[in-house]
Amino acid sequence: MTIPETLQQTGYAVLPGLLSPDECADLIALYDQPEPFRKTIVMERFRFGRGEYKYFQYPLPASVQHLREMLYPALVPVANAWMVALKQPIRYPDTLAEFHALCAGQGQTKPTPLLLRYESGGYNALHQDLYGTVFFPFQVVVLLNEPGRDFTGGEFVLIEQRPRAQSKAIVLSPKQGNAVVFTTNSRPVEGSRGPYRVSMKHGVSEVLTGHRNTLGIIFHEAA
Repeated sequence: MTIPETLQQTGYAVLPGLLSPDECADLIALYDQPEPFRKTIVMERFRFGRGEYKYFQYPLPASVQHLREMLYPALVPVANAWMVALKQPIRYPDTLAEFHALCAGQGQTKPTPLLLRYESGGYNALHQDLYGTVFFPFQVVVLLNEPGRDFTGGEFVLIEQRPRAQSKAIVLSPKQGNAVVFTTNSRPVEGSRGPYRVSMKHGVSEVLTGHRNTLGIIFHEAA
């Protein structure tokens, strides 16, 4: 299946080889430098899990800006098809700059791409990254380490919450440089009476050994 077909069917898709090992190492090296970031979150303080993440400030690193600008227009057709299926009036513009103008109109101007770091015992509780009234229905996470070599555990977890049914867990173990595109909030699922809304949350299971670093690419801005 194509990436759009996979997203339509499952709400997520794996993109292999989005970053090279050298590009992954360069991003990991940025983490201990204060200049690229606007905010640091210690997850335990907010009961988000155990670990830490940092939001980039503008200008974004070139590789992060490139991925954001490249991936957004590729995802817009599926995003708009979902809005039609869910009978929502929202239509997403073709370019990231146009979409950010919509965010700015609602007071959302702060960049949301981030780096996350987990050590042994770290995890991320199930959540959604919305940040305001304007949000894009997809986001992307890129694994910067190699599972089994740099860390164990730390699987990426999606929970699909279907109405009047048990929740479904999806557990993924992408390789270094691979990305997962997934649903930010909810997606349409075809039922006997037409599409219905399914909510999804994401998180990270406990890291058993080593260090796990990821790049998160969120397309909407924060207030």
